Amino acid sequence: MAGALILGNAGLLDGLRATTHWRTLQTMQELFPNVTVDSKSHVVKAGKVITSAGISAGIDMALLVVAEYCGEAIARATARHMEYPFPKTNERRIDL
Repeated sequence: MAGALILGNAGLLDGLRATTHWRTLQTMQELFPNVTVDSKSHVVKAGKVITSAGISAGIDMALLVVAEYCGEAIARATARHMEYPFPKTNERRIDL
């Protein structure tokens, strides 16, 4: 199950913008009408809640957290150490 669905089921996404894996976007919209489902973003930060669009987006989400707490230079160095490209944009990497 996608993590965003767990958050939605707990009511933690009500009134917020959120995203999830592309296969779960429609289900999320149907189950949680009080959530603004973002199908264009790879990572969505809404207040204290961050959701992502799947596995690689989860890595991008983690890099966002590192950037927020330690600065972008540390986040970029972390991505380089992992041999992972630092995200250039927040757009999804596939066409839906």
